[in-house]
Amino acid sequence: MTTVEGAGPAGRSGAGVVRARRPLAARLVARAGSGAMRVFLVLVALFWLMPSVGLLLSSLRSPQRIAGSGWWQVFSEPAQITWDNYSQLLANDKVMGSLLTTAAITVPATVLVVVLGSLAGYAFAWMDFPGRDGWFLAVVGLLVVPVQVALIPVAKLFGAVGLFETTAGVILFHTAFGLPFAVFLLRNFFAEIPRELLEAARLDGAGELRLFTRVVLPLGGPAIASLAIFQFLWVWNDMLIALIFADSGHPPVTVALQQEVRQFGNNIDVLAPGAFLSMVVPLIVFFAFQRQFVSGVMAGAVK
Repeated sequence: MTTVEGAGPAGRSGAGVVRARRPLAARLVARAGSGAMRVFLVLVALFWLMPSVGLLLSSLRSPQRIAGSGWWQVFSEPAQITWDNYSQLLANDKVMGSLLTTAAITVPATVLVVVLGSLAGYAFAWMDFPGRDGWFLAVVGLLVVPVQVALIPVAKLFGAVGLFETTAGVILFHTAFGLPFAVFLLRNFFAEIPRELLEAARLDGAGELRLFTRVVLPLGGPAIASLAIFQFLWVWNDMLIALIFADSGHPPVTVALQQEVRQFGNNIDVLAPGAFLSMVVPLIVFFAFQRQFVSGVMAGAVK
């Protein structure tokens, strides 16, 4: 989109300076460097982190203090901070074991989605095979299928093959429902790679596997990091699928904390530190890969 600017007769005659208007995303990125915008973003970040800070401070207070006043009282009475809640949490084998179960589910489900999604995304972007466009449309169509629709059919299937209430069953469920988005995201990202770069690699004798590992994967790092973060957060924080398909004797942390609420309604000295530990892991993952995440989200926005 262009605008024509001119003054006097030159402007009325159509002569003038033609100036290309930058995309909205590019203008927002440019304005983000201003002082006022930085202050606004810092305030938004602090507001976003406030629940996490509140949960942390609550986990460092005694149950009596939690019931009697808000967590912000810590700033006026720092002496009330105690590590007794975390000592009790470490002694709770069920909650601590649930953290290991959650990790045993989240890591394989994330790795499988990233690996299979990368391979499928490359195939849909740069390989010719019969029915490629039709298969890709089918994958895109799976994006609109809600998880709730598949709960009963998949439960019957897992029960028939012996995967119901197993860690492997939960991993397969998360992998299956994470793949459509992964393929869609990575295919679109890989398709933006210049064809000349791939052709040059082929002229140098690179096969498809070497082309994928040496050229496509390094260039697709930001998109792959974004996908890994999305998948990790989704699986780690999931409760619905874990509540139905996970082993009731070794549940993930979301289910374990829910069971603590149901059995011990006032067991806040375990719930508060357990909830914080379950939340701090995704926060660490996000902040560790935030640069790659932003690069993947903004890829192509300022072109």
